[in-house]
Amino acid sequence: MINKFIGRLIDKATAGSKGRKRFGKRAEIGPQGHAINPALVDERAANVVRTLKEAGYEAYIVGGAVRDLLLGLKPKDFDVATNATPEQVKALFRRAFIIGRRFRIVHVVYGRGREHEVIEVSTFRAYMDNATANAMVQGNERSAKGQLAGMTHAVDASGRVLRDNVWGSQEEDAARRDFSVNAMYYDPETRVVVDYHNGLQDSQKKLLRMIGDAATRYREDPVRIMRAVRFGAKLAALGFTLEPKTAKPLVEARALLAEVPQSRLFDEMIKLLQTGHAVPSVDQLRKLGLGKGIYPLLDVVVERADQPFVKAALADTDRRVAEGKPVAPSFLLACVLWQDVLGGWNARLAKGEHAFPALQDAIDEVFDARIGDVSGRGKLGADMREIWMMQPRFEKRSGNTPFSLAEQPRFRAGFDFLRLRADVGEIDEELADWWQAFSLADDGERESLVRELRAEQQRSKKQQPPRTHRVPKQAPTQEGQAPAAIESEASGEGDEASPTPAKKRRRRRRKPSGGGGAEGQGGGVESSGDA
Repeated sequence: MINKFIGRLIDKATAGSKGRKRFGKRAEIGPQGHAINPALVDERAANVVRTLKEAGYEAYIVGGAVRDLLLGLKPKDFDVATNATPEQVKALFRRAFIIGRRFRIVHVVYGRGREHEVIEVSTFRAYMDNATANAMVQGNERSAKGQLAGMTHAVDASGRVLRDNVWGSQEEDAARRDFSVNAMYYDPETRVVVDYHNGLQDSQKKLLRMIGDAATRYREDPVRIMRAVRFGAKLAALGFTLEPKTAKPLVEARALLAEVPQSRLFDEMIKLLQTGHAVPSVDQLRKLGLGKGIYPLLDVVVERADQPFVKAALADTDRRVAEGKPVAPSFLLACVLWQDVLGGWNARLAKGEHAFPALQDAIDEVFDARIGDVSGRGKLGADMREIWMMQPRFEKRSGNTPFSLAEQPRFRAGFDFLRLRADVGEIDEELADWWQAFSLADDGERESLVRELRAEQQRSKKQQPPRTHRVPKQAPTQEGQAPAAIESEASGEGDEASPTPAKKRRRRRRKPSGGGGAEGQGGGVESSGDA
């Protein structure tokens, strides 16, 4: 009797912990209830779902794509969730690649070159907590690689998930996702939306709500803090707000980011700034009290976001994303850190250092201080360096310099940087206009632009007053010569006007003038651009 009673209590507790509260209640919403436009669904994503279903597996479009479809937006990326394992998914597609260690997923690739598209396919994850992990691991993803070997699920002492490759059901997978509006599944064939956590209602209410206890979810993966900021910024234009319970733990949880590898934080920062919502993201960080303390380089972005040059760069990045144009993190970071480079460069020039070595030293100093070893020594750092080193070269528009500069792989990025500098008044706009015309011209037109500029420079030089060496006024000579005549003789002019033969003329020795008589003539010397 007692055993039965205890058994009932255990069953009841188990049902309560694994029931509706944790996993939600499955709801299937048909076309009449969600009004998703099938035309907005990418055909290649639909093909991935169809292929998996024909092979006998469950498959749905999932995550942000479903959220955007419900809002009437065309998603930029499509993810698929299935009960097939990564190996089973890979076997069904000609170009499919298993990636990741922490979370193994499959990239199904369509097309080649710039036109290629990647459909990310993930296997339903099981709902796991600290008690069911393989082991408690000290450290983070980088320091614990050896400890993580062979584990399918591991967490650290704080509850942060370090590895999770345990497969489960769809309802468990939904419970593991972050926000309710990102935890819905859509079948493009039946047009049914599967919802476990009232995501459809939250999307209608314009509410961004974390599934489960927000503080616990931030401990599981502190990067969710940055995701909350990013989604809050992205959806703010549509009227979405963060649920108070979701927003409240953010500031306190920020300290958890100290244990996240710098490389991962760097990647999340780039997502925050380069998904078309850089300006709203900065506003969101300030609004939530997260303007400092997430990542040092991100702190600099927030600090300088109101400066004309950085503000223009952030707005330009958002504009290009909205227009479907490519953006590069190297360009935006080059804009953000230009203040440091320019300050170090000018300080070295003031000490008399040559322009280009001074610029190189200033760049090295900025890399060491601001970027360190996180991507700063790789391609991103090389691209930033090239953008900066181009800037003094734009000042030189003679000879072959314009032609060789225009052939540089990063010329367009360097020119866009120059254009932004002109837009904020840092340099003469005429310089940016000339290079814009040069970049769009053919070879013949480029030759003409260089010739016209050279002719204009020569005309300007001729219009400048000639250099003269002034001689101090002197009394007339015994022969009755005036000072003007003496000056004429000194310059070799006026021979024909003089009645006295040149061989009988008496030359006066000039007295030292103490400075060369260069008064007011410095404006006639063209700057080389090195100072």
